[in-house]
Amino acid sequence: MKISFSTLACPAWNLEKAIAMASQEGYDGIELRFLENDDRLWLRPEFCGPGLARTRQQLGDLGLEIPCVDTSCFFHHPDAGERKQSLEAGKSMMELAAALGAGGIRVFGDRVQPGADRHDTCSWIAEGLRELAEFGSPLGVQVWLESHGDFARAGDTLEVLALAGHDSVGVLWDPVNAFTDFGEVPAAGLPLLGGRIRHVHLKDARPPQKPALAGHPAPLWDPVLMGEGNFPGRDVLRALRESGYQGFVSFEWEKRWHPDIPEPEIALPHFMRWIKAERA
Repeated sequence: MKISFSTLACPAWNLEKAIAMASQEGYDGIELRFLENDDRLWLRPEFCGPGLARTRQQLGDLGLEIPCVDTSCFFHHPDAGERKQSLEAGKSMMELAAALGAGGIRVFGDRVQPGADRHDTCSWIAEGLRELAEFGSPLGVQVWLESHGDFARAGDTLEVLALAGHDSVGVLWDPVNAFTDFGEVPAAGLPLLGGRIRHVHLKDARPPQKPALAGHPAPLWDPVLMGEGNFPGRDVLRALRESGYQGFVSFEWEKRWHPDIPEPEIALPHFMRWIKAERA
């Protein structure tokens, strides 16, 4: 297995800083999500024209890969126009992924919306996945559905993949989502997903230690540094090794959504120390 981190951990950083951290701490790759708080990555100068060539050269010189390009594409919208916008953004990200040598892009299902039903929602998601897969196949880029939201459990993720019916549709397995939202342990999810897993997110969480602020909903789980929470991360690594998985395990530190958690300068080195201890 190879190790990367998502730039969700450092959303305000530029690419140079993310590359420096990855190289310094011994990561194998960087999963792209935000750069300088921007998620329209295909428009950024680092990935256009001469900037793209420099970026590819810099990554290659350091032996770093871009395993996955993350999108904000959701396909649960009852409005066809909203789903079309996600398709167009996804196609732009696929072209960027191809230029960077990434194997896939991440998309969401994600939740049954008010006024919609599960059957229609599954059909909309499957349609979006299929169209992206057909677009990406000639580019050598797959579309990876993150196990998230109402489809976080392995069986629910597989339901959508079956409807999509395309070999270039895979799973970005985020076992923490199924664990915190539904109580599904990794040992139950991995055997079901099996060879459909293309990329893995890993993080840790625990029930809130402090009461919610007045007027704010109480969080069900708080992100914590790897090894300090309730999620059985060791079980994930062991199960992946036993299954023969050879892709990337990517640390997803959700600094963008939880600005009060420790800074990336703390969390990213900590994760690599944890990984190295688990490999020893």
